[in-house]
Amino acid sequence: MKKRILYSLLLTALTLNLLLGARLYFSYAQAGEKDDVYGNIEMFIRVLERVRKDYVDGDKLTYKELIYSALKGMLNSLDPHSEFMDAEKYNELKNDTEGLFGGVGIVISVRDNFLTVVAPMEDTPAFKAGILTGDRIIKIEGKSTERLSLPDAVKRLRGAPGTEVNITVLRPSSGQVRDVKLTRAEIKVDTVKDINGKREFPLGEGKIGYIRLTQFGEQTGSELDDALKKLDKQGMQALILDLRNNPGGLLDQAAKVCEKFLPKNQLIVSTEGRHAEERTSIASSGRGAHPNLPLVILVNNGSASASEIVAGCLQDTTTTGVSRAVILGEQTFGKGSVQKILPVGDGSALRLTTAKYYTPSHKVIHEKGITPDIVVPMTAEEEEALFLRRIPGGLETLPADQREKAMSVHDTQLERAMDVLKGIALYAKRASASERVPGKKSEKVAVAN
Repeated sequence: MKKRILYSLLLTALTLNLLLGARLYFSYAQAGEKDDVYGNIEMFIRVLERVRKDYVDGDKLTYKELIYSALKGMLNSLDPHSEFMDAEKYNELKNDTEGLFGGVGIVISVRDNFLTVVAPMEDTPAFKAGILTGDRIIKIEGKSTERLSLPDAVKRLRGAPGTEVNITVLRPSSGQVRDVKLTRAEIKVDTVKDINGKREFPLGEGKIGYIRLTQFGEQTGSELDDALKKLDKQGMQALILDLRNNPGGLLDQAAKVCEKFLPKNQLIVSTEGRHAEERTSIASSGRGAHPNLPLVILVNNGSASASEIVAGCLQDTTTTGVSRAVILGEQTFGKGSVQKILPVGDGSALRLTTAKYYTPSHKVIHEKGITPDIVVPMTAEEEEALFLRRIPGGLETLPADQREKAMSVHDTQLERAMDVLKGIALYAKRASASERVPGKKSEKVAVAN
């Protein structure tokens, strides 16, 4: 009797175990059907062999060419910033980080399926030719860019200094289409400039300084240090930091810019990805800080990436009373993703989006941008006029009537920034005078006691 009960219990346990195992097996099998790595690789190999065997010019194709093309398509399908780089492209990237390359001087991205100029880099061929933020490059050397990937577009625009490249540009604001011939040059520019495009940094009315960052390169932090020292020696009491049309650059340099205006150990930016190593944060060192300096940061749609990190950080820290910045202008571009370079052998590498940037208050930058505290819009025509005025000889490219009109355009964002800082100074002066009124001091002392 006991044996029969024992056998019954054992049989029941085995049956339950079998049912549970079968259920797990079928659930895994169904999941595998949806995302079966081996089955999909098998399909890829079948297609690869079919192309090699039946394509009309298949005898001219190599396995390496086909697989590289497939890898490029895979990475390009993820987002506009991820890409597979062959050895040549990877070497170009390494040269870029050293700050020297032959090109035309524009930062581009894909917006609404168009190859779009994020911002021209100052003192470069594209800048001098009048290429503006928002311009669409619709042809390169007469060939449409409609289905051209971002990496391939960059490759076509790059080249040895002194060589020429022809592009066709559409300006959405006016519908104007024009052909532009650019002579490639070695792209190496100063990233910190004064209001006259030089490095003299004169102090303006009301002891207000002005510094414009054109991009975030390897020397931006030290160049900004030099500019601040020159302005401090003149008795600077407030500052305008112009990040308009600044396409970004190096993250560590954005952090160095932020920490000039923050106390020690203040969070500047954090990154978050799928893995623990992608979750990082950067805090200020407190060296050479101006946390009490009234500051207006100018931004527009051409302010991207590192520019948005600076604007977002100082906007958040002002809200918490740590800094004294006002963000003024227009909504920024919205590029807040982190790309990691992953070598994969044979000299090639992946540039893969692995994380996103977040401001100190954990606001998302990517595809959203930074909203200014004070919105001051400018028309495309006004921005173009100001742009041409900054280029040596830029106004001479216009007909006489348009030239006169361009000369009369005001930089309303800069003027508004000056007004804001003058108002802050006036308020501080009156508050200080109020504290010095007879009787106020003794009253405060009595309360304190």
